[in-house]
Amino acid sequence: MATSLGSNTYNRQNWEDADFPILCQTCLGENPYIRMICARPFTVFRWCPGTRMRFKKTEVCQTCSKMKNVCQTCLLDLEYGLPIQVRDTGLSVKDEVPKSDVNKEYYTQNMEREIANSDGTRPVGQLGKAASSSDMLLKLARTTPYYKRNRPHICSFWVKGECKRGEECPYRHEKPTDPDDPLADQNIKDRYYGINDPVADKLLKRASTMPRLDPPEDKSITTLYIGGLGDTVTDGDLNHFYQFGEIRTITIVQRQQCAFIQFATRPAAEMAAEKSFNKLIINGRRLTVKWGRSQAARGKEGIKDGVSEMGTRLDPVPGLPGALPPPPPLDEEAPANYFNLDPSSSPAVMNIALPPPPGINPPPPGKITSSVIKINTTVKDVYHLHNMVCNI
Repeated sequence: MATSLGSNTYNRQNWEDADFPILCQTCLGENPYIRMICARPFTVFRWCPGTRMRFKKTEVCQTCSKMKNVCQTCLLDLEYGLPIQVRDTGLSVKDEVPKSDVNKEYYTQNMEREIANSDGTRPVGQLGKAASSSDMLLKLARTTPYYKRNRPHICSFWVKGECKRGEECPYRHEKPTDPDDPLADQNIKDRYYGINDPVADKLLKRASTMPRLDPPEDKSITTLYIGGLGDTVTDGDLNHFYQFGEIRTITIVQRQQCAFIQFATRPAAEMAAEKSFNKLIINGRRLTVKWGRSQAARGKEGIKDGVSEMGTRLDPVPGLPGALPPPPPLDEEAPANYFNLDPSSSPAVMNIALPPPPGINPPPPGKITSSVIKINTTVKDVYHLHNMVCNI
């Protein structure tokens, strides 16, 4: 007796487990490769990545993806987001995947055995034995997702002026690219094998002309400027620079989202600039690394023609006094006049009127008494005079 659709679902597998679809010769087509890169049966996943995006699907099996460490759909490297040809050039890895069907199947079986014996955290084969990183790859690596790659294709009816869907058309209504552009001729199989990839050629040319950060001629400069930090950066986020040498000071300017790191030695600053330029990523941000300027250069260029170092215009303030004259040169042979005495008179002698002792009436005005004492204006005589007055 047949059971209903939902009566016995606990012991029934609720999804299909198939190794290859059931197809007729017509649907299979006359192409012997069936437009498959690895030519091995695998489960194809299809999904829509977002609103106004085109549907995407897996292009290779998981074994081929693990052998190359690439995405199953776009076939770009999972660590750097770059084409395989660029990745292999940066790591100096030679592609050893055979092209014939028999040798490729044998090679794939060996790779499956190696993948099963590994922990799954590192690539296998020649890629697993390569260097961990490369300066060129760190400079070219994409750190944020590029969702424009998921946009729908251009509507061919709109190009011919025959599209009647309007805004409901799921395809893009844009002008197509130039057919003579090398990027217009991309082959997904060439991208997987890392040969004749126009996108990889463009990135390799960009890497050859990439700017460098040359150290300044002034050897006293040991400060690096770090820009693009964000609003919530702290000193702990800049621990990356401690590995290059002793740091004297770290100054963070939250308003400008930048920091100034001063090293104790010039070699440490040069090593930090070389290892961090165009490849420093902190909190998901690619930071700008530049050399600082000397204090003399900052003083000369800080305010020029009424413009400050930050680029703001400085308006003159009325009523301010002019610049102070320079102090006169000090003459070491001239005596120091600490008491501001008249130079024409003798600075060593002066008259000091002492108050009368207790019990004695003060003298009448204009009459000179013996209470006026001439003393020498030295520190020793002032000390003795103080003791004499206290004993009266």
